[in-house]
Amino acid sequence: MATSLKQRLVAAVIDREGDYVNHKSDRGGPTRFGITQAVARENGHQGDMRYLPRTLAVRIYEARYWTSNRLDSIAPISATLAEYLFDFGVHSGPGRAAQELQRTLNVLNNRGKLFADLAVDGAVGPSTLNALADYRKLRGGAGVHVLAESINGVRIAFCRGLAERDPRQEDFAYGWFHRVVNLRQDVESDYGERLAVSLYSEIDTGGA
Repeated sequence: MATSLKQRLVAAVIDREGDYVNHKSDRGGPTRFGITQAVARENGHQGDMRYLPRTLAVRIYEARYWTSNRLDSIAPISATLAEYLFDFGVHSGPGRAAQELQRTLNVLNNRGKLFADLAVDGAVGPSTLNALADYRKLRGGAGVHVLAESINGVRIAFCRGLAERDPRQEDFAYGWFHRVVNLRQDVESDYGERLAVSLYSEIDTGGA
């Protein structure tokens, strides 16, 4: 079974987040597979979070964190950038991930000479995709690499800020940094591929 980048990302995050967790310092409250209770309720799960179906978690990750930010269109430009935006969205909200992409493109457009400034609205639409395509055409693959790694740098700084503002979040700070730094290795490794095959095979056979 060949797996897609989207499937590997979803499988990796579900494996990383684990089963049911209700950590006293987690502002999101109880989670299962990394899905918060608020997000589960928005998607129709009204029962105990211990019993959130894995299949629903997969659908939420695919729709809320991949499709909403048009990562099917971004991945062909840069798989790395799509990986970073997906996981940033999972951790901090897809709107924030999109805003950081827009903000970063805006400071890389040479004061509007390369492409027009974007509205920082957290919605990845034609304007954002066109700006990204123009940036790649003008800066090439090396430039896209710089953009992707800049987004990851912003994410690390954002996580550090959370812990600075609320010392309870220091419970998670090392894990956050480790996750950001090692994301590509986790997703693109043979282990990441095996996780995706196992998860989606289980779903296809109705076992999840």
